[in-house]
Amino acid sequence: MIEPSVKENVAWWHWHRRLYNWVVHWADTRFGVLALIILAITEPICVPIPADVLVIGLCLGKPKSSLKYGLLCSFFSVTGGTIAFSLGLAIGPERVIHFFDVLSVGPIQLGDKAQQALELYQRYDFWAIAISALTPVPYMLFSWLGGMAEVSLVKFVGISLVFRTLRFGSESLLFYLFGEKARRLIEKYFNTATVVVILLLAILVFVMKKVSHLFG
Repeated sequence: MIEPSVKENVAWWHWHRRLYNWVVHWADTRFGVLALIILAITEPICVPIPADVLVIGLCLGKPKSSLKYGLLCSFFSVTGGTIAFSLGLAIGPERVIHFFDVLSVGPIQLGDKAQQALELYQRYDFWAIAISALTPVPYMLFSWLGGMAEVSLVKFVGISLVFRTLRFGSESLLFYLFGEKARRLIEKYFNTATVVVILLLAILVFVMKKVSHLFG
């Protein structure tokens, strides 16, 4: 992760890196919070740059405002995810399956594969939403797919709120407590921490199922 103040000469064809640098530079301007809100909303819809980069840039500049940045990003990220979900819902599973049917060549029926993928999403909707909201797995992709699979909107929003807040809130809390040292902690342990959280979730779901059977 680079600091927002670092200037780089990037080749014009490295568009993703140039977009990344352009997003991060807003942390050094008076429009940083507005840029964060816009990025948080648009990332789950169509922007390939994770909102974390701007959250971290802003937190580095004002560690004592970190919690505000994390909560703002969480709320507006779920807002963007809900918009993407609604667009996916408007498209619907039938159009998705038909689209892949048209692309099918030979014995492989892509429409059937698309239907299986949507059914898997419906079956494991909690894990699909939670993991995409918490980890580097693209939340954008799973927001659109959630609507296409016609999972519960209430469930999507509720799970997204919990795990987006856990993601951005944890990052911002580290900066609030540790300042500059938090950046190194996030870079070093982020992936490990997310794996641990997912394992703990799996254990919690297993325990809840066992308890519900005892009282069912």
